[in-house]
Amino acid sequence: MTADTTSVLTARALLLDMDGTLVNSDAVVERCWRRWSERHGLDFDEVIKVVHGRQGYASMAVLLPERPMEENYAENRLMLAEETADMEGVVPVPGAEAFLASLEGLPHALVTSADVPLSTGRMAAAGLSLPAVRVTAESVGASKPDPEGFLKGAAELGFAPADCVVFEDSGAGIAAGLAAGMRVVGVGPRAGEFGPTVHVDDLTGVMVEPAEGGALRLTFA
Repeated sequence: MTADTTSVLTARALLLDMDGTLVNSDAVVERCWRRWSERHGLDFDEVIKVVHGRQGYASMAVLLPERPMEENYAENRLMLAEETADMEGVVPVPGAEAFLASLEGLPHALVTSADVPLSTGRMAAAGLSLPAVRVTAESVGASKPDPEGFLKGAAELGFAPADCVVFEDSGAGIAAGLAAGMRVVGVGPRAGEFGPTVHVDDLTGVMVEPAEGGALRLTFA
């Protein structure tokens, strides 16, 4: 834990982002968006600051604000297919396998900006099991940083937003979790600057244990 002195949180359910939080897919994300940047004559270093956490069409809308949304949606479909076909370098975030194993039988959900084929493919490539409850790109009408995905995840699990803790790595994702009225554990090097409730380098020092009354006790080493 590196952001503050909070070492314990209590929750009733956990909502987990995928890319950057459970799965390190930076290599393929950077390959695909570098090609996209070159096609549109944009500076990749500026593009990559925008794309983490958002659905592709939402990133494109930020980066090409004058372009009709129909074109963003169309190009996003091509981007998703490109990303789904490229799993080279997709690996688990350190500690992710043990972390997910510790959640077996406890209320948790995946809340990702990836669609079903991409999320299924990346979790499999990283050797990680998919949570039973999943909120994917097909499930929402708005991309992070809109809180819709996290609010839907909480509702599907049957818990109030204030009872949920989000695990996220990106600025857009952390903003979405906070906007949903949830506490946020920021995971990885990108997360610390965006004001999460707690910041950890990876998942190796995160412990989740059942507590009294159906609560979950989160401890951060």
